[in-house]
Amino acid sequence: QVQLVESGGGLVQAGDSLRLSCATSGGTFSSYVMAWFRQAPGKEREFVASIGSDHTPTYTDSVKGRFTISRDNAKNTVYMQMNSLKPEDTAVYYCARSRYAYRYGTGTNDYNYWGQGTQVTVSS
Repeated sequence: QVQLVESGGGLVQAGDSLRLSCATSGGTFSSYVMAWFRQAPGKEREFVASIGSDHTPTYTDSVKGRFTISRDNAKNTVYMQMNSLKPEDTAVYYCARSRYAYRYGTGTNDYNYWGQGTQVTVSS
């Protein structure tokens, strides 16, 4: 059984930084694309960033230059460093594993394993 557990969320001020972690167990971590999504109150869950088995990252436009996704295949863990945080980054952040090995995607249907989420709140 594949399990994903996020950590690292919190309450920060605008301009601050946070580092999210997602520890996984079960399955073959290194073969799958890992991603971060977020969901703000009253909004749909949206793609933030993904990283392939070859460490190639993809970002949504609103976080480019501020967020950095990375992975450690030896630790079965994916990270997201978030700098210059803005109030509009406030959301529950979810880690996800791709439905198919080596398959990139930005839709929620492209991923079939999800963590429980971690709250990020950015005050102005």
